[in-house]
This record gives sequence, C-alpha cells and structure tokens, in this order.
Amino acid sequence: METGLKDKVVVVTGGASGIGLATVRRFAMEGCKVASWDVKDGAAQAGDGIFQKVDVTSAASVASAVAEVAARLGAVFVLVNNAGILRDGQLVKYKDGVLTGVMGDEQFDAVIGVNLKGVFNCTRAVVPHMIQGGGGVILNASSVVGLYGNFGQTNYVATKAGVIGMTKVWARELGKYHIRVNAVAPGFIATDMVRQMPEKILQGLVGHTPLGRLGQPEDIANAYAWLASDQASYITGTVLSVDGGAVTGT
Repeated sequence: METGLKDKVVVVTGGASGIGLATVRRFAMEGCKVASWDVKDGAAQAGDGIFQKVDVTSAASVASAVAEVAARLGAVFVLVNNAGILRDGQLVKYKDGVLTGVMGDEQFDAVIGVNLKGVFNCTRAVVPHMIQGGGGVILNASSVVGLYGNFGQTNYVATKAGVIGMTKVWARELGKYHIRVNAVAPGFIATDMVRQMPEKILQGLVGHTPLGRLGQPEDIANAYAWLASDQASYITGTVLSVDGGAVTGT
C-alpha cells in the first residue's frame, strides 16, 4: 500500500542514537528527506537528508534549525518529537527514619526542559511551516510510564504525561489545518541505555512483558512511520502503546 511519504520532509529530534536513529533510518527507507537533530556531534545522516546539532531546550536553536531545513529540504511535513533524557530519583528518600535525599531542582528542571519544553519549542517552530505547506503530522514520544507512573521517576513521568496532554490539545487546535497529532507510548525498549542495566533488572522487565522480550527501536520507528502515513489519515489525538503488553503484565 502507498504510504504517501516519498519525498516528504521529516524532522526527528534525538536522532543520533536509539529509537531516534532507528526512526531516521525508517523514514529514509520510505524515501523521505530526513533532518536528524541531536545535541551530540558527528551523527551520520541517513539517505537524502541532513544532520543538525540542535538543543531542543533553546527556542533560538530550534528556530534556526527549522529555517535551515526549510531552505535546504523544503517545508516540514512530519515532526517526530523523540528527544528525551532521564534523571531518576525518589521524591524523598529515608533510611532508618532519617532523610537521606530528595529529587533536586536541577534533576527535575533538566528533564522538564528536554522532554516537555523541548517538545513545545519544536512543535511551535514547525507548525507555521506545516500550515503554509497545507498540512502535516506531529508525533510525540510519550511512554507507558506516562500512563501508569513508575517508581523513582517523578520528573520523567510528569513530562510523558504532559506530552499526552499537549498531543490532545494540539490535535484539537490543528486539525483544521490538516495537521494530525498523535503520541506513541513505548514500553521496555532495548536501547543502549537499557542494555547497560544489570541482568537481573533486564529479566524483570522481560518478566513484566507478556510477549516475553524487550522491544526493539525499530518497533517504535515502524509505529511512527505508520502513524505518519496515509494509512493512518483518520487518526489524530490518540496514544498508541507499543509495549508488548507490558501494561497488562504489571
């Protein structure tokens, strides 16, 4: 079936590794012109596209990058807000009745800055180009923890729940401009970060997943590509969980 994605301009934030890199490659396979954004240096472009060093927490950095994409590739049709970080810690931590730690302001603000404000910055900058181009698709990275919470992740869960809220607002606001907005909520995915966890923890994650394995970055990339395609042309304002059943298994 035709996807309608060939020659479309796609921006993927956090595109240097993990799910982001898999997403860059997946859209390149569709014949898209992909702009991969990351704060890391030296990331390779995929196919007919470019790499840009972009700090999504900076509105100026994002605006400059969008202008370059428009000049070099054309109007953005798909934005994948994938960039995200972790700074885990308990809200408060006690041992033997003594307060031993709290989640600090820096921990909280850093995650909010990338995972939530970054999504806002990128979407605000791209939407005018989409409107002028006649429409587009915005895809936001949430998480199953944004739906159900997770121990030690006050900051991360707040951002992923917030992303779902913004997705639903933008779907309402932007539909009249032929812009669809959806979120993807990954489960436990075998990224480099996850693979570095102790084996006991990894097995625990698998044990909470009815399909009996970790997801692969390509599983999420495939979901993004489908949601961006003509095959999903009547889907907006939804959250697609790609989790191997992890929610029902916990």
